[in-house]
Amino acid sequence: MAVSLREYRAKIRSTQSLKKITRAMELIAASRIIKAQQYAAAAAPYARELTRAVSAVATFSDVDHPLTTEKENPTKAAVLVISSDRGLAGAYSSNALKEAERLAEKLRGEGKEVDFYLAGRKAEAYFTFRQRDFVRAWTGFSDRPSYEEAREIGNTLVEAFNADESAEEAVDPARAVDELHIVFTRFRSMLTQEPTTIRLLPLEVVEGTEPPEEGELLPLYEFEPSTHEVLDALLPKYVHSRIYYCLLQAAASELAARQKAMKSATDNAEDLIDKYTRIANQARQAGITQEISEVVGGANALADAAGSE
Repeated sequence: MAVSLREYRAKIRSTQSLKKITRAMELIAASRIIKAQQYAAAAAPYARELTRAVSAVATFSDVDHPLTTEKENPTKAAVLVISSDRGLAGAYSSNALKEAERLAEKLRGEGKEVDFYLAGRKAEAYFTFRQRDFVRAWTGFSDRPSYEEAREIGNTLVEAFNADESAEEAVDPARAVDELHIVFTRFRSMLTQEPTTIRLLPLEVVEGTEPPEEGELLPLYEFEPSTHEVLDALLPKYVHSRIYYCLLQAAASELAARQKAMKSATDNAEDLIDKYTRIANQARQAGITQEISEVVGGANALADAAGSE
């Protein structure tokens, strides 16, 4: 019984140490998620207004730009999957990867090949473990993304989208794609994070699609030096801002998921400590009762032996 008691005490000590770790990680995630929410909220107006500007320019111009023109019979699509660099975030990364698999299945059903671009070590590990091909992976910034990382990812994707099989460019012509999609986790609230898919390119023009109301004046645009050059300069900024916004949303979602997972782990550790403490007390009480019984039994035996003499 003493050995069993020592084992339970060791379990209690190890669980208490684990509880301290999960509690610390919960507090760290809680402190960082406020800044992540602020960054995402601050980036939203710029991304929204830039999207409106790009949509307006594309709507009120007659130039067929590669980033806004639907390609005939698209055969290949690129999918950027945004996951986390670290674990202990519940089902955050797995849900994003499941959404990416559903999107890939849908695209293949449309007769398109799929090239994967990955952001986060969890997505890279997922593809590496299953020996599945991916074009490129970016890691090390999932919970604190910067605009520089978004620009690097955006430049790579835009180059792949603009790559022509007959052009001699740095991008492998075999990697040329006709569509760009992003799979990320949208932050809804501290309790809800939703895996989301958006098509980044070709640009889906949503502004100016409705007929003008009576008396409404449509904007008159003049492009200097030319419409094509304006779109050349504006559309990459649009791509960078959208990717950056998705990275910020994913970072906030990751921290919220980690806080929730660590809170659950801390509560489970407390339950285990209570359980082991109760069992240890029962074992200690049983040991004391057994010792008392042995002492009493020995005393009675000595008394009986003395009386028989």
